[in-house]
Amino acid sequence: MPFALWCVLIAAILPVLSVFPAKLGKDYDNANPRDQDYWRQGFRARAQGAQANGFEAFPFFAVAVFVAMSQGGDPAWIDRLAVLFIALRLIYIACYWADRANPRSLAWAASFLTIVALFTSSLWS
Repeated sequence: MPFALWCVLIAAILPVLSVFPAKLGKDYDNANPRDQDYWRQGFRARAQGAQANGFEAFPFFAVAVFVAMSQGGDPAWIDRLAVLFIALRLIYIACYWADRANPRSLAWAASFLTIVALFTSSLWS
Protein backbone atom coordinates (compact mmCIF):
# COMPACT_ATOMS: atom_id res chain seq x y z
CA MET A 1 0.00 0.00 0.00
CA PRO A 2 1.39 3.45 -0.87
CA PHE A 3 2.71 5.39 2.12
CA ALA A 4 0.49 8.34 1.14
CA LEU A 5 -2.55 6.26 2.09
CA TRP A 6 -1.08 5.69 5.53
CA CYS A 7 -0.68 9.46 5.76
CA VAL A 8 -4.41 9.80 5.09
CA LEU A 9 -5.05 7.59 8.11
CA ILE A 10 -2.60 9.60 10.21
CA ALA A 11 -4.26 12.85 9.11
CA ALA A 12 -7.63 11.45 10.16
CA ILE A 13 -6.30 10.64 13.64
CA LEU A 14 -4.32 13.86 14.21
CA PRO A 15 -7.32 16.03 15.18
CA VAL A 16 -8.27 13.65 17.97
CA LEU A 17 -4.67 13.52 19.19
CA SER A 18 -4.34 17.30 19.08
CA VAL A 19 -7.07 17.77 21.69
CA PHE A 20 -6.15 14.78 23.86
CA PRO A 21 -3.68 16.59 26.20
CA ALA A 22 -6.38 19.12 27.07
CA LYS A 23 -8.58 16.28 28.31
CA LEU A 24 -5.99 15.11 30.84
CA GLY A 25 -6.88 17.81 33.38
CA LYS A 26 -8.40 16.80 36.70
CA ASP A 27 -11.48 18.92 36.05
CA TYR A 28 -12.29 17.33 32.67
CA ASP A 29 -15.75 15.76 32.83
CA ASN A 30 -16.00 12.87 30.40
CA ALA A 31 -19.74 12.75 31.05
CA ASN A 32 -19.99 16.28 29.63
CA PRO A 33 -17.19 16.50 27.03
CA ARG A 34 -18.68 19.49 25.19
CA ASP A 35 -18.91 21.75 28.22
CA GLN A 36 -18.21 25.16 26.67
CA ASP A 37 -16.80 26.58 29.89
CA TYR A 38 -14.10 23.90 29.98
CA TRP A 39 -12.93 24.79 26.46
CA ARG A 40 -13.28 28.57 26.78
CA GLN A 41 -9.67 29.79 27.18
CA GLY A 42 -5.98 29.05 27.34
CA PHE A 43 -4.40 25.79 26.28
CA ARG A 44 -7.76 24.02 26.15
CA ALA A 45 -9.19 26.53 23.69
CA ARG A 46 -6.07 26.31 21.53
CA ALA A 47 -6.16 22.49 21.58
CA GLN A 48 -9.78 22.55 20.53
CA GLY A 49 -8.94 25.05 17.78
CA ALA A 50 -6.21 22.73 16.51
CA GLN A 51 -8.68 19.85 16.52
CA ALA A 52 -11.31 21.81 14.61
CA ASN A 53 -8.80 22.93 12.00
CA GLY A 54 -7.55 19.36 11.63
CA PHE A 55 -11.06 18.16 10.87
CA GLU A 56 -11.42 21.01 8.35
CA ALA A 57 -8.13 20.23 6.57
CA PHE A 58 -8.56 16.46 6.45
CA PRO A 59 -11.13 16.11 3.62
CA PHE A 60 -9.18 18.35 1.25
CA PHE A 61 -5.96 16.42 1.98
CA ALA A 62 -7.59 13.01 1.57
CA VAL A 63 -9.20 13.98 -1.72
CA ALA A 64 -5.93 15.48 -2.96
CA VAL A 65 -4.09 12.21 -2.25
CA PHE A 66 -6.73 10.17 -4.06
CA VAL A 67 -6.78 12.58 -7.02
CA ALA A 68 -2.98 12.52 -7.25
CA MET A 69 -2.92 8.73 -7.19
CA SER A 70 -5.77 8.25 -9.64
CA GLN A 71 -4.55 10.82 -12.15
CA GLY A 72 -1.08 9.36 -12.60
CA GLY A 73 1.04 11.49 -10.30
CA ASP A 74 4.50 10.19 -9.51
CA PRO A 75 4.03 7.83 -6.52
CA ALA A 76 7.34 8.86 -4.95
CA TRP A 77 6.38 12.54 -5.04
CA ILE A 78 2.90 11.81 -3.76
CA ASP A 79 4.41 9.97 -0.79
CA ARG A 80 6.86 12.82 -0.12
CA LEU A 81 4.16 15.46 -0.30
CA ALA A 82 1.88 13.44 1.97
CA VAL A 83 4.65 13.06 4.56
CA LEU A 84 5.40 16.78 4.26
CA PHE A 85 1.74 17.54 4.91
CA ILE A 86 1.77 15.41 8.08
CA ALA A 87 5.01 17.04 9.28
CA LEU A 88 3.57 20.51 8.68
CA ARG A 89 0.38 19.60 10.52
CA LEU A 90 2.43 18.41 13.50
CA ILE A 91 4.25 21.75 13.49
CA TYR A 92 0.90 23.49 13.20
CA ILE A 93 -0.46 21.65 16.24
CA ALA A 94 2.67 22.36 18.28
CA CYS A 95 2.47 26.06 17.38
CA TYR A 96 -1.21 26.15 18.30
CA TRP A 97 -0.50 24.54 21.67
CA ALA A 98 2.38 26.96 22.33
CA ASP A 99 0.31 30.01 21.29
CA ARG A 100 2.68 30.89 18.44
CA ALA A 101 0.31 32.47 15.93
CA ASN A 102 2.72 33.54 13.17
CA PRO A 103 4.61 30.24 12.85
CA ARG A 104 1.25 28.47 13.06
CA SER A 105 -0.04 30.50 10.13
CA LEU A 106 3.10 29.71 8.12
CA ALA A 107 2.70 25.99 8.83
CA TRP A 108 -0.96 26.19 7.81
CA ALA A 109 -0.12 28.00 4.56
CA ALA A 110 2.65 25.53 3.72
CA SER A 111 0.36 22.56 4.39
CA PHE A 112 -2.31 24.15 2.20
CA LEU A 113 0.22 24.56 -0.62
CA THR A 114 1.21 20.92 -0.13
CA ILE A 115 -2.42 19.94 -0.72
CA VAL A 116 -2.50 22.05 -3.89
CA ALA A 117 0.74 20.40 -5.03
CA LEU A 118 -0.77 16.96 -4.43
CA PHE A 119 -3.93 17.87 -6.27
CA THR A 120 -1.99 19.10 -9.30
CA SER A 121 0.88 16.58 -9.17
CA SER A 122 -0.27 14.73 -12.28
CA LEU A 123 0.24 17.93 -14.27
CA TRP A 124 3.96 18.09 -13.55
CA SER A 125 4.99 14.45 -13.29
